[in-house]
Amino acid sequence: MSPNETPSGAAGAASLNPLAALATSRAPVNRRQAEKLRELAVWYRQFSERAGRPSIWESRLRMAEELEQEAERFLSTDRDRAPALSPPAEPRPLDPRTRILLEAPILPTLLRLAWPNIAVMLVMASTGLIETWWVSRLGTDALAGIALVFPLYMMMQMLSAGAMGGGISSAIARALGSGRRGDADALVLHAIIINLAIGIVCSALVLAFGPSLYRALGGEGASLDAALGYSNVVFAGTALVWLMNALASVIRGGGNMWVPSVAVCAGVILLVPLSPLLIFGLGPFPAFGITGAGIAVVITTALTALALGWYIAARRSVARFGWARLRWAFFADILRVGAVASISTLQTSLTVLLTTALVGIAAGPQAIAGYGTGNRLEFLLVPLVFGLGAPLVALVGTNIGAGQKQRALRIALTGGVIAFGLSEAIGLAAALWPAAWLGLFDNDPRMLAVGAAYLRHVGPAYGFFGLGLALYFASQGAGRLLWPLSAGLLRLVIGVGGGWLAFWLTGNLDLIFIALATALAVYGVMLSTAVASGVWFKRPWVMPFTGAAQIPARLASDQR
Repeated sequence: MSPNETPSGAAGAASLNPLAALATSRAPVNRRQAEKLRELAVWYRQFSERAGRPSIWESRLRMAEELEQEAERFLSTDRDRAPALSPPAEPRPLDPRTRILLEAPILPTLLRLAWPNIAVMLVMASTGLIETWWVSRLGTDALAGIALVFPLYMMMQMLSAGAMGGGISSAIARALGSGRRGDADALVLHAIIINLAIGIVCSALVLAFGPSLYRALGGEGASLDAALGYSNVVFAGTALVWLMNALASVIRGGGNMWVPSVAVCAGVILLVPLSPLLIFGLGPFPAFGITGAGIAVVITTALTALALGWYIAARRSVARFGWARLRWAFFADILRVGAVASISTLQTSLTVLLTTALVGIAAGPQAIAGYGTGNRLEFLLVPLVFGLGAPLVALVGTNIGAGQKQRALRIALTGGVIAFGLSEAIGLAAALWPAAWLGLFDNDPRMLAVGAAYLRHVGPAYGFFGLGLALYFASQGAGRLLWPLSAGLLRLVIGVGGGWLAFWLTGNLDLIFIALATALAVYGVMLSTAVASGVWFKRPWVMPFTGAAQIPARLASDQR
């Protein structure tokens, strides 16, 4: 049964008016009935967001409020009969931070929330450079070893912070926007459980299969030993990375970008002296070599997670931690955004990986170095736009939850324009002066030539990449990721498939880069056109986790 369909029969009568059914029931009123009412209220709130007409949305929301009130009445009375229905109580007042997301001017609010987040993402991006610089003092083998591990570790960061973190922030923002403070608090525990579980699984997989993976990537001898020495430490503690990003996403979901930014920046500041201290040793501290670099990362991550956890436990966050009954509806609310967003993240990584292989087949190792160096600039756009995307998730999600659909749409398009401008400025500068970037890493003529060709062709399309990425984050806030996923798939097909076909027909390496630029342009235009047309507010073609749609009928039948 879809959320917009009306149940039939006895179950239909109970789910359309479950309060009346309970009022006439001769069964004793007890905690079990109250819990069923609460689960039914969660369903009504969850699927009110998917209603196609305002009247349906409002009626479902009213029914959820009445169900919650009646559940509280059942818990506060010992009488055998359900009490008479009473008019709905006044809703709980909104937190001032939530009200800002709903009412403050869009552009100033977006910029105020974005700048600390952009700063912290740039600081996080610099963490890898700091570590790499210190490890390079140990020699070429150590540098090669950390290079084997770093892409996999960064993928974990992107998945835990951008993909699943976006799902967490989106769910909490929508709950707060619709006045469901209790649901927002319950989502905190569910978010921690999801990210910790994924982190533990990822840790086990890398520890078990890491040696084979690094050998497949070209690691051998001393470089392989260095890779394993670093990898075994950082991935033994990778669950802490997932926990830290879950806690940060909870706080961001309430519209607070400043606290996660300060906590992460403090961790990076601590990493600067701690990393060389544990790598090279000093006084009572022994020299651990490259393993010390991994230990420093784990320690700073643990301290950052501890600081964020204390902030939430101290009830300073809008969404607060509390022990709550675990419910599939809450897990589904996070996963229907986070799981799909993870696919989008993997699409981006696969595009780069396949293009690298294509360039290598076409022109050899120096061409790979040139493409990889130029493409590194494109990857730097991801944390930049993520700094803007995190507040977009909170702003769009909160306004969608409050029923302010047009304001949510204006927020998304405003963020997309800002991201386009920033990314396009960087891309045009790189296209005009490619040697300024490429020369920082190497001076091989073949590498410089291929890297310059990539930047001249693809750099002018960076704006479309920033536009699409910003709207991808906004779509996380809306809980609608079908179009970002489709646009990402089309980008993969055009960039890799079109590039391979063009090179196979002509043997011209430049056509691969033209295909990549075309793919970025199609990605940005397709996604912006879809969002501007209002696809968020139409019934989706496929409903993720549709099993939740059966909740009301099942609960209603249990009530009889």
